Amino acid sequence: MPTGHRKLLEQLAADGLTTIFGNPGSSEEGLLDEVARFPDIRYILGLQEAAVVCTADGFAQATGKPAIVQLHTGVGLGTGLGSIYHAFRRQTPMVVLAGEAGVAYDGMEAHMAVDLVGMARPVTKYATRVLHPASLLRLLRRCIKVASTPPCGPVFLAIPQDVLDQNNDEPVVPTLVPETRTLPEPALIAQAAEMLAGAENPVILMGDGISRSGGQAELLRVAEALGARVYGAMVSELIVPWTHPLYCGMTGHMFGYASAQTVADADAVLISGTYVFPDVFPLLTSPFRPDARIVQIDLDAYAIAKNHPVSLGLMSDPKTTLGALATALDERLTGDQKRAATARRERIGAQNTERVQQEKDADADRLRQEGASGPARMSRFGMALADVLPDDAILFDESLTHYPDLLRYLPPTQPGNFFQTPGGTLGVGLPGAVGVKLAHPDRTVVGLTGDGGAMYTYQALWTAAHYGINAKFVVCHNQSYRLLKANLVDYWRGQGLPPDEYPEDFPPPFDIAQPAIDFVTLARALGVAGARIGTADQTVGVIRQMLDHQGPFLVELDLSAERGVARPVAETSETATGDCPCS
Repeated sequence: MPTGHRKLLEQLAADGLTTIFGNPGSSEEGLLDEVARFPDIRYILGLQEAAVVCTADGFAQATGKPAIVQLHTGVGLGTGLGSIYHAFRRQTPMVVLAGEAGVAYDGMEAHMAVDLVGMARPVTKYATRVLHPASLLRLLRRCIKVASTPPCGPVFLAIPQDVLDQNNDEPVVPTLVPETRTLPEPALIAQAAEMLAGAENPVILMGDGISRSGGQAELLRVAEALGARVYGAMVSELIVPWTHPLYCGMTGHMFGYASAQTVADADAVLISGTYVFPDVFPLLTSPFRPDARIVQIDLDAYAIAKNHPVSLGLMSDPKTTLGALATALDERLTGDQKRAATARRERIGAQNTERVQQEKDADADRLRQEGASGPARMSRFGMALADVLPDDAILFDESLTHYPDLLRYLPPTQPGNFFQTPGGTLGVGLPGAVGVKLAHPDRTVVGLTGDGGAMYTYQALWTAAHYGINAKFVVCHNQSYRLLKANLVDYWRGQGLPPDEYPEDFPPPFDIAQPAIDFVTLARALGVAGARIGTADQTVGVIRQMLDHQGPFLVELDLSAERGVARPVAETSETATGDCPCS
């Protein structure tokens, strides 16, 4: 009779979950021994648990299926908790398994014994422990189901080795994931349409729940019907093309007063696929106008009216509900209202186009002044990469404060071609790209990160080299924690400090220039080739070298010329942080 080790792998295979991302230890030896004899399961080894979890996170984003992670008891789980928290915040479907010596040793307080479930519970949807071999597969299927059911998220299962060692006769059957394609009754759809129709300044706040439901097209129909500005709130996947006239960026993630500006003048607000607002320092008072009509659509009942009252909350599938709402709006809106919506769309689009063109013109002026021997710039890198990147390439972006200069020239337009960190932890860009490339081996994948984030999970490069995963990596090396500098400028303003009284220098721990980190040499030590862009004239050649190289390749983009943060000379409503994801 097979043991629990074998049956666990058979259950994963039955559910089509044939890749395990892990870092093993002594309490998982039996499972890894069985994996070596089970050809239907692919084990991807990582050298550090935070990198392992983020690699799995990228794989789950790219495939839409739950990723399987194996960690080593309390020490491995503890090291990976920050990355599991990231998966929890972005609602990644993920099953985290951690071994332990055995149930028989509970009374002994043996070496490495710890309450694994208690450790995992705050950052997972569900956490439990197998106590008897007759419930091993039952609990594994439950974990897969919970992870895969919206709102998705990571779950945790502790698997004691003495339970896995025993013979197991549980049947292997595919896991059933409940269908959630729910739709409110027609009267509620009509009520939502009535609240939104006729708005003179409508706003839509969208989140990843729309992507998970496949509701991108339906959201766009509603936005165009209303002529509504569209903002992403803690968005990590593409929902609305960034080139669309109504897309206005993200709400920001740090200070609530900045996010509140997106809805301050709105007379009608539609929220879907997110809660409001995902800020580190959120407003304690409502950011909405007292007379604003607010409709929220989400499969996550907890997210609806979580922090601020709404006028109507619909716990339903975003795709089906937004589709029905778009149809109801088309039937309800008068000719004058439709013409007003079209005029808003044209006006907002013209404003966005003008803003982007002004930014491009400023880039061109600066690059022209600096010349070919000038410093490397993210804007020049973005221009050059846009010229040669294949149309179906995938970007995994964690460039943080540098992303506006990059994506002006590489605006995401296709769902599935762009992933961005929503904040919550650092170090997702490099391992995320490894995971995405594993899911799409035939497509070009480029992962970007900052120098601070890179040092969280640089071990992911070894995994890429070890398995020949042909991902491309870019480290934005500005030799500082630039995001913290921007945050501090906003903090000073929030404390009521006039701009002329801002301290002259940032705190010394915000710079990591002495000694400067040599990311190319570090990459080579982990088996990945690389090159450095130090001046403008090196940009095109190194990008071509990166894309032509057969195998993983890292570019160190020296952005030391951009390490500073502009300080306002007068009071302004603009934030230094902008809408950058924050950690």
